[in-house]
Amino acid sequence: MQIATAARALRASGMCWFLTALAGQWLFVVYIAAFYGGAATRGTFAEWNEVLVGGYVAGGTVGNVVLAAHLLLAAVITIGGPLQLVPWIRARFLPFHRWNGRLYILTAIVISLAGLYMVWTRGTAGGLAMWVGISINGVLILVAAVTAWRLALARRIAAHRRWALRSFILVSGVWFFRVGLMCWILLNQGPVGIGKDFDGPFVRFWAFGCYLVPLAVLELYLRAQDRGTPTGRYAMAGGLAVLTLGTGIGIVGAAMGMWLPRLT
Repeated sequence: MQIATAARALRASGMCWFLTALAGQWLFVVYIAAFYGGAATRGTFAEWNEVLVGGYVAGGTVGNVVLAAHLLLAAVITIGGPLQLVPWIRARFLPFHRWNGRLYILTAIVISLAGLYMVWTRGTAGGLAMWVGISINGVLILVAAVTAWRLALARRIAAHRRWALRSFILVSGVWFFRVGLMCWILLNQGPVGIGKDFDGPFVRFWAFGCYLVPLAVLELYLRAQDRGTPTGRYAMAGGLAVLTLGTGIGIVGAAMGMWLPRLT
């Protein structure tokens, strides 16, 4: 009885975090479509530079096309990616799950390569730490996406599921960076450790932590799910509850401080 109750608590905490993250990610999609898409439809691409370092460059056709593709596909993958993780959809709409999965893998590969191209040709805020952090994230996305695809082809479904989850976490690195940054600022009631040039100690840490920390949490969750004792599962469920609260705070902060102001 205690084992079953602990398993339900762990599953419920995971679902609460997922639903919170889903709301935040789809809000991020609204921002991408409204701000970047709105500027594109008006032909005022230079507006992208209000929030991007090394964004739109007049006359830089190749780089601008790569950037536009990256932004468009980021919206696509953020909408479709979470749907791959919903058991109800997998069970009842298997053909959709398979085709959406193929699209997800292809999109993950393209946006990773595009992101690497942009970082190393046009730069980014935060200096070397951000460059290296984003580059490692991009490479890990490629590894996770290709591994998930190969395992699906081999019908190793349990292993495929794990790598699909890792891929989802890694692809969400950009979103985690923004949400985590705003949670940190709100909890500290100011930009502690951010730095005048966006190169402070927290930024240097979070350049890597934005995907490595969530990835570590996922691994702990999977371990608790598979082999955890009731105490371990309750502890993981409690930890996820705290992280869900932090994620919610970060989403509100990002929405109020980053996304919604650009839509007005």
